[in-house]
Amino acid sequence: MDLRLPRLRRPRPRRALAAAAAVVVLAGAGTWTAVASDDPPQVRRADRVMATDDGVRIDTSFFTAGPEGRRPAVLLGHGFGGSKEDVRAQAEDLARDGYAVLTWSARGFGKSNGKIGLNDPEGEVADVSRLVDWLATRPEVRLDKTGDPRVGMAGNSYGGAIALLGAGYDDRVDAVAPAITYFDLAEALFPGGVFKKLWAGAFVTSGGGCARFEPELCAMYERVAESGVPDAQARRLLEARSPAAVADRIDVPTLLMQGQTDSLFPLGHADAAARAIRANGAPVTVDWLAGGHDGGDPETDRLHARVRAWFDRYLKGDESADTGPAFRVTRTGGVDSTDGQAQLRGASADAYPGLHSGERSVRLTGREQRFANPAGANPPAVSALPGIGGSGGLSQLSSLGIGVSLDFPGQHARFESAPVTDDLHITGSPTVTARVRSTSDDAVLFAKLYDVGPDGRQQVLPSQLVTPLRVEDARAGQDVQLTLPAVDHEIREGHRLRLVLASTDLAYASPAAPATYTVSLRSDLTVPTAPGVTTAAAPLPAWVVWLPVAGAVTALALLLTARRRTTAPAPDPDLADVPLQITGLSKRYARSADRYAVRELSFRVEKGQVLGLLGPNGAGKTTTLRMLMGLIKPDDGEIRVFGHAVRPGAPVLSRVGAFVEGAGFLPHLSGRENLELYWAATGRPPEDAHLDEALEIAGLGDALARAVRTYSQGMRQRLAIAQAMLGLPDLLILDEPTNGLDPPQIREMREVMIRYAAAGRTVILSSHLLAEVEQSCTHLVVMDRGRLVQAGPVHDIVGSGDTLLVGTVTPVEEPLAEKVAALPGVESAVRTDEGLLVRLGAGGTAPGLIAELVRLEVPVTSVGPHRRLEDAFLTLIGGSA
Repeated sequence: MDLRLPRLRRPRPRRALAAAAAVVVLAGAGTWTAVASDDPPQVRRADRVMATDDGVRIDTSFFTAGPEGRRPAVLLGHGFGGSKEDVRAQAEDLARDGYAVLTWSARGFGKSNGKIGLNDPEGEVADVSRLVDWLATRPEVRLDKTGDPRVGMAGNSYGGAIALLGAGYDDRVDAVAPAITYFDLAEALFPGGVFKKLWAGAFVTSGGGCARFEPELCAMYERVAESGVPDAQARRLLEARSPAAVADRIDVPTLLMQGQTDSLFPLGHADAAARAIRANGAPVTVDWLAGGHDGGDPETDRLHARVRAWFDRYLKGDESADTGPAFRVTRTGGVDSTDGQAQLRGASADAYPGLHSGERSVRLTGREQRFANPAGANPPAVSALPGIGGSGGLSQLSSLGIGVSLDFPGQHARFESAPVTDDLHITGSPTVTARVRSTSDDAVLFAKLYDVGPDGRQQVLPSQLVTPLRVEDARAGQDVQLTLPAVDHEIREGHRLRLVLASTDLAYASPAAPATYTVSLRSDLTVPTAPGVTTAAAPLPAWVVWLPVAGAVTALALLLTARRRTTAPAPDPDLADVPLQITGLSKRYARSADRYAVRELSFRVEKGQVLGLLGPNGAGKTTTLRMLMGLIKPDDGEIRVFGHAVRPGAPVLSRVGAFVEGAGFLPHLSGRENLELYWAATGRPPEDAHLDEALEIAGLGDALARAVRTYSQGMRQRLAIAQAMLGLPDLLILDEPTNGLDPPQIREMREVMIRYAAAGRTVILSSHLLAEVEQSCTHLVVMDRGRLVQAGPVHDIVGSGDTLLVGTVTPVEEPLAEKVAALPGVESAVRTDEGLLVRLGAGGTAPGLIAELVRLEVPVTSVGPHRRLEDAFLTLIGGSA
């Protein structure tokens, strides 16, 4: 016999649900414990198991504090894959604030059994009414009338959805405060008719596997995951488990807190919920926080305080409780003058503006474009990395608007605006109409809007969000309106907007069959500006609060390449004073067993040296530097810095400073303020920065007090070098530090490097400017095809006696150069503008070479040791550059 509750139907069946749900047994007497707290009152906790009428046992905890008496209750739900223990701290805080708080582990999680139903009305939602029934029996809980407790619901993600569903199915729920949750689960996992495969897979995995779900959910997932196409049955199944299914019944005060960095449940879900609940006559407040399922700052303390105020107003009836503005959005910007840290600041409005307020038209240019959906939808473009940003350094980068994005040539169309003439703040969802044709019946597109800097290279995908869209019957061509993801993002003056329509995305399922898409625009881009939203204190634009790109790339690569750590090799005391020793270093190309980017590389660098790392393209220089900085792991060999083995995250890397070409700074701050802000972001003590020493070496003088936007390119490069010098690292790595500089600026940069090494520190310089390397460096390492060609002092390599410059009257033809290279005692002969660069081998001598040149009728005018690094370099690598 099926003892589960019948599916409830409109109109307003919530009282019926409450009556049916009264069939409940609380197993066990419960265990009461006092939870210690630094501040009175102490919290009392009772753990009990609730047995449902369908045989499921739900693990619960009940928290109260303070004197006896009745008080409002709060049901506090947890996120997917978690348990009641995840919300214990918030429950205790609410108990101290005068609430009776009940937490529980949802079906299939924690110590609760049963199948996961994704908030099934017959399962998890019915359990909520059972919990409300129990609260109505407690002497600690205030009653509105018999069987009807004064109760609110709150929770994040999965717990936020059950709060909305509880309010929709049980009219005893009096107020709700859900966070980062969904309104329509079908739209969340099948947005625009496209399967969100990575997040759906994450759901199944974090739930413990498909077998842990209700059979119909498991079958649905397997069917859609195999086909890659969500069907109508799948949509109906998820829609029935969504707050949207009971939207017309949610009529209680609702605080909606949604994440800006969230590719799982983006801001549009809160917007749909707000519109539906407000239409029912209930008060609604919307809060866009800095974090989300993809990372960023979760603003936990602020949101918990706002939830308490919300319940104080609508459960306790405290008219003086400050529930905050009707709309609030967190913006990254502003600087604390005491420590230079970037601040989160709130912008607000007296009314929720929605996603299309204050719209402006922006003209985009671009012809009709054709691009491919590749066979197997591979390689896929990259926008968000679902779930990876939820912790650690990447989470912090996400809160600053920094992420990874990649669009492959030939797999996307792009349309671009002219540079904006004044700052443009987007708050909401931009829209545009496009014409789409396909060689297949359906086309799947991914629309994204980039913020492109003046140099064209610096581009930001706000919150890493895309809009997927399936266009049916596309062979004949269809006009489609694209609604871009809702964001809060400022486009600075001089920047451009770039609309990209891609055929693939890593997080979604694209058609496996190859096809060609043709796209053109039918309208301008419409951009919402929400003019009623004002910021409490003058902020800096959100997207320009960057860690310099070098720090961002380093932190991101560390996170994306991190592996489970093993015990590190013991330090070598004999190398404690040696800045760098590389021994037998090898790194294979990905998916290759016998092709190497670096192979059996060994060299040593001493204190006080300025070492030039040289080699043609593909020599392995970049791979070597990445291994040296701990960004990638070698396949063989080892790197030791001051005797410590280098591995991702190794503590010794704090003694290494690095500069990667293209560092970015806050243009409105001075040079000094930029460096102070960057150092504060590292979390290290201010006194460890040695800021004044780094600035003295960089030689920026009075310019440090000026805004960076007034700097020349050379000054920006020197500021970037100073940033890499913060903390006075013992080993400084500079990758192409003179790119884009004119000769006087290059000379200044050379002096900076020489001054830094003069104090006994070590500099490694990678550059393609051989003349500059010759003047700046004391030692060289020359690589070719992943191997070491030669290492040693610059003067030894440049002035090597076994390499001769043969001057000729006329240029030497290639056949004659080949004859010279084939002579006994000659290892190589390379043509130059002046003649030939000849490297002697074993048994080779200058007199013998001259005799052979005369015999071959080479028009020799002079023979002597060469003196240019360029000539030596070409000789060492055999002309492969």
